[in-house]
Amino acid sequence: MKIYDELVARGLIAQVTNEEEIKNMIDNGKATFYIGFDPTADSLHVGHFMALCLMKRLQMAGNRPIALIGGGTGMVGDPSGRSDLRQMMTPETIKHNCDCFKEQMSRFIDFSEGKALMVNNADWLMKLNYIELLREVGTCFSVNNMLRAECYKQRMEKGLSFLEFNYMIMQSYDFYMLFQKYGCNMQFGGDDQWSNMLGGTELIRRKLGKDAHAMTITLLLNSEGKKMGKTQAGAVWLDPNKTSPFEFYQYWRNVNDADVLKMPADAHLPAA
Repeated sequence: MKIYDELVARGLIAQVTNEEEIKNMIDNGKATFYIGFDPTADSLHVGHFMALCLMKRLQMAGNRPIALIGGGTGMVGDPSGRSDLRQMMTPETIKHNCDCFKEQMSRFIDFSEGKALMVNNADWLMKLNYIELLREVGTCFSVNNMLRAECYKQRMEKGLSFLEFNYMIMQSYDFYMLFQKYGCNMQFGGDDQWSNMLGGTELIRRKLGKDAHAMTITLLLNSEGKKMGKTQAGAVWLDPNKTSPFEFYQYWRNVNDADVLKMPADAHLPAA
């Protein structure tokens, strides 16, 4: 069984832009793909663990992953899956969290020469001139389409700030930059990122006249439809100083029977 069929069999794939093309690319090691990680804390958690498992499996199949640390997008905050505005972080906190992410990811992904890349979108987002950005990409986005996106719909009743409204453009610009700088032809992410990811493929098509692809993986939800990886004490972290190896093991050991089949196959690994 090749890698794409394995992902399908495990029930990991939620949405794809072009299934045949994506299947051919990842089965034959032709994908240079990225997954973004916004530094909202000083440790990755089990929600990120699903993405890391995917990156590792695809790397083992000959594909090249790019781990994108959101030093720039973290200044805004992703509204996807949120009912309220994220707490604003200082640049110092964001930098510290980015450094923690880099150290943890290196324990899962082989970042040796040519095998994978780790980049920070602050390198280009923080240098952008607002007027130039509006002129370069503003005409590529329809406000009507953006307002129909799932990542914004649930925020409309309580209020969506203009700050958050720009997040889709920033994430799309990331894909656009990675496509040009590193030949990144695919983006992977959680199911709640679909609208943002389509924004990136459309920006590349309109600006460069080329095709890029997107695939989402199913979110780790329990039988009640809530995101897994939360306990009464908070998130289940990959940092053993925040969630001990014993607590990490016990979390998976105590998962309800109805949710066991949804668990990543590598959930037995110790905290990083």
